[in-house]
Amino acid sequence: MKLENLKPAKGATHNSKRVGRGQGSGKGGTATRGTKGAQARAGYEHKVGFEGGQMPIQRRLPKFGFKNPTRVEYKAVNVAAIQALSEKLGLKEFDFDTFVSAGLVSKGDLVKVLGNGEITAAVEVKANAFSKSAVAKIEAAGGKTSVIE
Repeated sequence: MKLENLKPAKGATHNSKRVGRGQGSGKGGTATRGTKGAQARAGYEHKVGFEGGQMPIQRRLPKFGFKNPTRVEYKAVNVAAIQALSEKLGLKEFDFDTFVSAGLVSKGDLVKVLGNGEITAAVEVKANAFSKSAVAKIEAAGGKTSVIE
């Protein structure tokens, strides 16, 4: 295979319409634009969402729903994930940077530790929020929890 031998797959390309090249072409005269009106003229541009005069979909459909501007969204990290990381990497302290480097959360996220799974390692966990069950499990295993602002 060489660069000069590359070509599109069969059926992947179409020949372009050669419009306005005389009556013999079958696309002469109006050049497939219909007769008269703005769309038949050069330089015609329609607005985004314009549907030819029909009531556009963004005006046909009613407005609904509510987006709470003060909503705080957390990324969940379960105690089972903390236990797995503790076993795999031998860590005893977990903070935001640890969760990011482990790929559990992204940089701009807020972390909430949830109580799904079991934990046996005595670890110190720092996160933005904790569920009651997560705090109970971590402290039962001999660990500590602290909320970061």
